[in-house]
Amino acid sequence: MPSRKKTGMFASAFFTCVCSFVIICVVLATQHWMSSEVRFSGTNSSVTVSLTYGLFSGTCEQFVDAGLQVSEKTFQVADNLSNTKAKGMVTAIIVILVLSLLSSLLSSGFTCTNAVSNPYQTFLGPTGVYTWNSLCGIFILIAMILFPVNIEENGLSVELARGCFSFLQTHSKSAHTYGYSYWIMLLIIFLNIASIIIIYFYDHARYSKKKEQERPIENAPKDVILF
Repeated sequence: MPSRKKTGMFASAFFTCVCSFVIICVVLATQHWMSSEVRFSGTNSSVTVSLTYGLFSGTCEQFVDAGLQVSEKTFQVADNLSNTKAKGMVTAIIVILVLSLLSSLLSSGFTCTNAVSNPYQTFLGPTGVYTWNSLCGIFILIAMILFPVNIEENGLSVELARGCFSFLQTHSKSAHTYGYSYWIMLLIIFLNIASIIIIYFYDHARYSKKKEQERPIENAPKDVILF
């Protein structure tokens, strides 16, 4: 059975890993990644499309000239994208987040295993926790970088607006606001770092204790050692 200190440290790391797993599920499920105001100008009037969307679905509203709301509807992100590059990047972000979800799940399993037992394999110990938490954090960071790139480089909001209302004309300007579904991914990274720090302190304390136990033998007189 593991010591009380080990159980407490790995249980704390398990809690942070579970929180990370839950937040990734929230990020995937919610549609508050982006709120955009996309303006289109025509010969006789101007139209503003307001969008709120995530990776799978969203809502769009159309306003004509002096704020007159014409229509509101929901849409599926994949169905509204004709730009294959923008669609491919959305798919890549989803895949990356699923990989981070699996990494977080494995990290939760490793920390839970160490909290209740002493696994023989080295990788099932702190090394495995470091690996899976690091991978999870890296995946989340990549997703946070790719999404703004898709907005700015591939005109994701403009593509979605045109998918909602096909008769829109010339795009003039856009305003974007990142929602909580995007920003809480920072919390996932902090939770992964917290898990690594907790296990590092445990591993460092265990290593220091082991060295202290070896030191009396190293400092003993040679005749005593020979005897």
